Amino acid sequence: MSDFQVYTIESAPQDSKPALEALKAAFGFIPNVAGAMALSPVTMSGFVGLFRNIHDGNFSEAQIQTVLLTNAVTNKCTWAVAFHSFLARKEGLSEEDVAAIRKGGAPKDRKLAALSVLARTLIENRGRIGHGDVQQFLGAGYEKEHVLEVIGVVAASTIANYVGSVAHPPLEDDFRPYAWSV
Repeated sequence: MSDFQVYTIESAPQDSKPALEALKAAFGFIPNVAGAMALSPVTMSGFVGLFRNIHDGNFSEAQIQTVLLTNAVTNKCTWAVAFHSFLARKEGLSEEDVAAIRKGGAPKDRKLAALSVLARTLIENRGRIGHGDVQQFLGAGYEKEHVLEVIGVVAASTIANYVGSVAHPPLEDDFRPYAWSV
């Protein structure tokens, strides 16, 4: 249980309302973690701005969800693991790949596996990755700019993961089949 309120567009601080409206337009609803995040307009607007840029970047939605699910598992955010498991399946990741990521492994697809491994390595090593880590990622068919884009996805995800772990928003009904525990 949490002491953090999950805000709606109507109840949120005025400066958080545009960001909540943008998320509602993107998802068709406001995820509970964003409702909790709305208490801080600074955090909310920063998150949504980064979120928009990520989804306008070079990665497919399946690739983004691979990184986001990996980050949620690595950061041990139960709400985000359920949410991104749901979205990863929606974006075409197989049940096996989602299960592998949820267990701390990697998808079978070489490029998705490289994304997952790089994201996990970045988080576990607090951004200090070696030349070999970068070369392995590039060897899977990515470019150097993609390394930096993964960092952007990790940054956005970290905001949501930390809010989820601190605020403990309730899990939406649609995500309950993907509930996860540490």
